[in-house]
Amino acid sequence: MNNIDSNITTRHRIGAAWHIIFRAATIVGILALVALLLNVLNGAFGYAALEYKVDPKTLTQDGVPLEQQTKEQLISLLKTKISSGAFNKLEKDQPFAERSRENVYQVVVERVVKYSVDESWNLWESLTQADSIRAKVAADYPSAEFRFINWFTTDFVSRPQSSEPLTAGIRTAILGSLWTIFITILFAFPVGVGAAIYMEEYAVDNWINRLIQTNINNLAGVPSIVYGILGLAIFVRALEPLTSGELFGVVDPTTASGRTILSAGLTLGLLVLPIIIINAQEAIRAVPQSLRKASYGLGATKWQTVWHHILPAAMPGILTGTILAMSRAIGETAPLVVIGASTAISFDPSGPFSKFTTLPIQIYQWTARPQEEFRALAAAAILVLLGLLLSLNAMAIVLRNRFSRNAK
Repeated sequence: MNNIDSNITTRHRIGAAWHIIFRAATIVGILALVALLLNVLNGAFGYAALEYKVDPKTLTQDGVPLEQQTKEQLISLLKTKISSGAFNKLEKDQPFAERSRENVYQVVVERVVKYSVDESWNLWESLTQADSIRAKVAADYPSAEFRFINWFTTDFVSRPQSSEPLTAGIRTAILGSLWTIFITILFAFPVGVGAAIYMEEYAVDNWINRLIQTNINNLAGVPSIVYGILGLAIFVRALEPLTSGELFGVVDPTTASGRTILSAGLTLGLLVLPIIIINAQEAIRAVPQSLRKASYGLGATKWQTVWHHILPAAMPGILTGTILAMSRAIGETAPLVVIGASTAISFDPSGPFSKFTTLPIQIYQWTARPQEEFRALAAAAILVLLGLLLSLNAMAIVLRNRFSRNAK
């Protein structure tokens, strides 16, 4: 009896120790996430000393200040202030007739006014060293404009990419990410769920199917750069007539070869396909056998059982796996770099056959620059990426919960 009591006490002590370890691990994880978020926020705000090459007040036309001029006035101003070669190149990239007034204004600020950032400071420095920063600006940059900048603004989200940090935005990258993830899910979800249904409900237990299952499990751990090389060989080169739009007669004039959104979406689809298949298999396997037997007992066929009973019951688990796959795909960079994602693009994608960039590519490109202001832009873009990821995941969770209620 004493031995039993001793064993119980030991087990309780071990259980309490593991409970403390698990709780500590959770706290450490939460603290790490908070530190990451604070670090990003610290870079997205702060003071900056700004100067411009041309005073905007000198660009008044017919008494109208620069910021209030119409699109036609801005185009006329641009023609007189830059070379004809530079103007024609801008026209070739995207005709001014198709540009918005905000886009033309941004081009004028970038090419004519030419703001430059002499020096910038992060949020913590701006809050704790404000007086010394003002003194430094007054001494070192007497002609500069001293301003507190919020890099994370609605204008930042709505503006296209630019080489000037004060006029740079991520609209093009956001649209590229949305297009890419849409094609990824459109390709990977039905193929992955179909493969899972076959492997669980139709495939017999032989060496071929066991080999296929082993390869599916192994492919889930293959580095993403390998999928990028595969996408380059298959979608960009071998299937170039398809991915460039030439096969359909809708080739984008700004697109060279098959380095398009379609190639990116299909490549990321291959990347997440094993994840979707494995999670869908687990969800289908978790459906009770009694449900299948009851369906067969009422005279339903194999397909009717799968379509009307197994899939609805497994759909919450399948969508959970899809959420995980989508979260991985939207943050991938390496495969997109390999297949030719643009790091500098100023026009929005118009379809699946357009050149593109994505938010992770844009963040990578900005963090690689030595100027502090581009790192501030990268911090603001990270906040947008997190918001986009959480929004897409929330939509998927709503769908999952709806299917879960219907299954009950």
